[in-house]
Amino acid sequence: MRWALVKVSLAVTTMVVLAFAVPLGLVIREMARDRAFSNAEREAAAVAPALSITTDRDQLERVVASAGSDAGMAVHLPAGDGQDALELGRQRAADEDIAAVRKLGRASTTGVTGGSTLLQPVALSTGKIAVVEVYVPESDVTKGVGTAWAVLAAVGVALILGSVAVADRLGVRMVRPAQRLVEGAHDLGEGRLGARVPEEGPTELRLAAVAFNSMADQVVQLLANERELAADLSHRLRTPLTVLRLNTASLGEGPAADQTRTAVEQLEREVDTIIRTAREAKPQTAAAGPGAGCDAAEVVRERMAFWSALAEDEGRKWRVAGADRPVRIPVARADLAAALDALLGNVFRHTAEGTAFAVDVHNGEDAVIVLVSDAGPGIPDPEVAMARGRGSGSDGSTGLGLDIVRRLAESTGGDVRIGSSVLGGTEVRIWLQLDGRAPASRGHRQLRRRRPGRLAAVYSRSRSH
Repeated sequence: MRWALVKVSLAVTTMVVLAFAVPLGLVIREMARDRAFSNAEREAAAVAPALSITTDRDQLERVVASAGSDAGMAVHLPAGDGQDALELGRQRAADEDIAAVRKLGRASTTGVTGGSTLLQPVALSTGKIAVVEVYVPESDVTKGVGTAWAVLAAVGVALILGSVAVADRLGVRMVRPAQRLVEGAHDLGEGRLGARVPEEGPTELRLAAVAFNSMADQVVQLLANERELAADLSHRLRTPLTVLRLNTASLGEGPAADQTRTAVEQLEREVDTIIRTAREAKPQTAAAGPGAGCDAAEVVRERMAFWSALAEDEGRKWRVAGADRPVRIPVARADLAAALDALLGNVFRHTAEGTAFAVDVHNGEDAVIVLVSDAGPGIPDPEVAMARGRGSGSDGSTGLGLDIVRRLAESTGGDVRIGSSVLGGTEVRIWLQLDGRAPASRGHRQLRRRRPGRLAAVYSRSRSH
């Protein structure tokens, strides 16, 4: 917009300057020409009284010399009364032009080498017509024209530059509020809820800024209401959790009782985490700073130990691979545990008893892949299953578990894909980026999927075996 205003102002001002400067330059040239010939007429008029009195050569030479134009003036006297024709000064005009002026009796101008001449007829006392010739050099005709044109050009350029500067300032005044509005929208879209736009500039942009700030305030209020609702709903779970914790005390001793008490304690911790997160308005899967994270292999072993008891009760075969050595990832331990519990819980919830499952960990230089696969019926539409809140379409499926996994992966710049496993059922691949890059856009994630890197090659070989 700024450069468009500058271009329009430049074009309009240039046209206006040309429309006025060109005619004015022509008028100045004509004025200079008229001035030069007016001076020539005055010089010729200074000689006319002497010609009407005498035709003596010496006297006329003195008159011409006193006029100060003897070098550029000539007097042509006709012959008569026994007197020959008299020529004073240097003749530049043609004889035909002089004769024509004498015959017609009116002044005339004619072009000669280096300029022009004014031929002025003067009546003598004898009734004859003498002709006074005044030479007007070209320099006199154009005297001051170049300077005047230079001044006009300078004024025109100054007007153009001034209009461009004014248009640029106006453009800045219009563009700067628009840029601030764009930056504010970008900041708000990236989660900086305190982003606001100064309400200044042109009326339209000022109204847009007011509307944007009002919208931002409403977004903050809506998010605050959601956080309060999440905290309230989570707080309501404390009562049934307390009852469960009291009931677990009467279960006695044994592996099943210990697992039940452990699950209740973990559930209480998760509810407390949800309440604190909602109250503090912090995302549950925030990007980890330098040195933060957890050992993915340790978390996998811990969660598989938890789910193995239920797997044995249901007659399920299970396998863990790649978790025998430390694998550092830039996510919180609780977040990875929640993601694994969501995936393993889906396996137990949506597959029949006796269905085998496996968890594989592949460690690479720039990424870690965690695979959760099963031998169940599979997911007919993975894209629908990844949509938040839609799930797989079966009873009890909300899709929030897969959304937790997706947000965990994207917090590291990775992604999640659902496909077919080597066991014949569903395979969920969690790609966790290790280089600390910001979460990639959808287009960038697709590019990364298509590019077979070193880790992808290792992963492909492991699946083939």
